[in-house]
Amino acid sequence: MTSNLLERLLRGEQRALSIAITMVERMQPGVAELMSEVDRHTGNAYTIGITGPPGAGKSTIVTELTKLLRDADKKVGIIAVDPTSPFTGGAILGDRIRMQNHYMDPEVFIRSVATRGQSGGLSRVVKTLTRLLDASGKDIIILETVGVGQTEVSIMQAADSVLVALVPESGDAIQTLKAGLMEIADLYLVNKSDRSGAAQMASAITNTIQMASPIPPWAPPVIMTQANTGKGLDEVWDNINNHQEYLKHSSELGTRRSNRRKHEYLETVEEEMGRRLRVAVESDKRISGIVKEIETGSQDPYSAAIELINASQGISYLDI
Repeated sequence: MTSNLLERLLRGEQRALSIAITMVERMQPGVAELMSEVDRHTGNAYTIGITGPPGAGKSTIVTELTKLLRDADKKVGIIAVDPTSPFTGGAILGDRIRMQNHYMDPEVFIRSVATRGQSGGLSRVVKTLTRLLDASGKDIIILETVGVGQTEVSIMQAADSVLVALVPESGDAIQTLKAGLMEIADLYLVNKSDRSGAAQMASAITNTIQMASPIPPWAPPVIMTQANTGKGLDEVWDNINNHQEYLKHSSELGTRRSNRRKHEYLETVEEEMGRRLRVAVESDKRISGIVKEIETGSQDPYSAAIELINASQGISYLDI
């Protein structure tokens, strides 16, 4: 089945892509074999991450940018990262509905995925899904992260170019930059720029970038947009292309992608070991006994955890 699925995926069949994504999300048998083969066919797509506070119009930006990309005959994959349902663990906002203008386009693939409680709004699965989209022949992959009002540094580990969308109502631009967005943005978008205070915010961001020490080799441009009308999106795409050229010529693109693979590996190990440990808590008498002692207060959680880790070198009970 995996061989047939891979062939269909590489031909760009949407159905095969959906099945593969579901396999990855549910960690079904055959995922490791599938991803091992998929990895050989990646590295061609360019990944754009879009983040920012709630209400910044990220979904509208994605919708209009996708329209522009389709006009340029680009095949687009969109991963819309939604908050995790506390009951089902699934994505609950349904960005596919908000992006319904593109839903019937056979060259646009849209998938909502859950954050799974990951800080920063990105789960390890998102990074694996980008490789599936890449192998399926998408030219551009867009990641829209959940707007949780906190710095989403993890998007740096998933995207080639990072766009930070702000609006005049986001508050003091300088404070926003101090919160960490200065470190992750490759482009700034001041969206809903027809509103009062937009020009002042754009100016404050620009001044902060210019005062940075040391001066960054790539100074993030600040672009005024009105995503609901498409205004400014051409300039956004031009600057994404400029940033891509910069990354290629400076070798930064290869560095970013190498770091991305490393982070995905480490996160996969952490996630899988955590899953096996949770199973072991239920099935291994020794570990379940330790947990009961911790619950009753006869053992300290920290020291018990370190003792288990130190004793786990080479043990088999996590090999589940």
